[in-house]
Amino acid sequence: MKILALDTATESCSAALLIDGRILARERLLEHGHAEHILPMVDELLAEGAVALRELSAIAFGRGPGAFTGVRLAASVTQGLAYGAAVPVVPVSDLRAIAERVLESEAALDHVLVCTDARMHEVYWAWFERGREGHAVEVGEERVGRPAEVVFPDHSPGQDTAQVRRFAAAGSAFAAYPQLRTAVAVRAALILESLRPRAREVATLAAPEVAAGRVLPAEQALPRYLRDDVVQTRTGRH
Repeated sequence: MKILALDTATESCSAALLIDGRILARERLLEHGHAEHILPMVDELLAEGAVALRELSAIAFGRGPGAFTGVRLAASVTQGLAYGAAVPVVPVSDLRAIAERVLESEAALDHVLVCTDARMHEVYWAWFERGREGHAVEVGEERVGRPAEVVFPDHSPGQDTAQVRRFAAAGSAFAAYPQLRTAVAVRAALILESLRPRAREVATLAAPEVAAGRVLPAEQALPRYLRDDVVQTRTGRH
């Protein structure tokens, strides 16, 4: 299995190449200029792995939520590469990629609340649990809203009260919104406010999808904008 993965949804611009369980990766923190760096990263990885685009099993990408321009970039680059090489694509949630990063490093924890800064005084958020295969699995839906609207895992139906401090909180929103950090500090086992999504975890999460044949054609390499979803939903109610 050979999977190329891209992520440009945040300041972290990254690419990764998964080759039969081995991962090669490139990553840079950038305020802007992701478009100038992502394709050279891809070229470097393919050369290092001695893999041609047409030999890939799939191309995975961080489909959002995140910065609009960054999410669009990852989707468009993925679509272009996939079309040219005639390989399928796998969209992966950027929130889930952060949760996967946490679970890989924190073996004692089974739940992760991910909150990232959506600007405009809002956050993208969702919470995840460790699935049977050890990977992050989404519980509920990804949402966008004010920091005060975040619902913590211990407020969720069916949660055992013994588990309420067995979750990690991760994402840029905890640094951007002090009130959210204060609210989660009394509940979470730890807060990882500097974590961003990376192509490395995007590739890891895409692997089971590729193995199961859950892949999409190139034209379905589409971004996910939670804020647009909310606008459309509210408009539909009028």
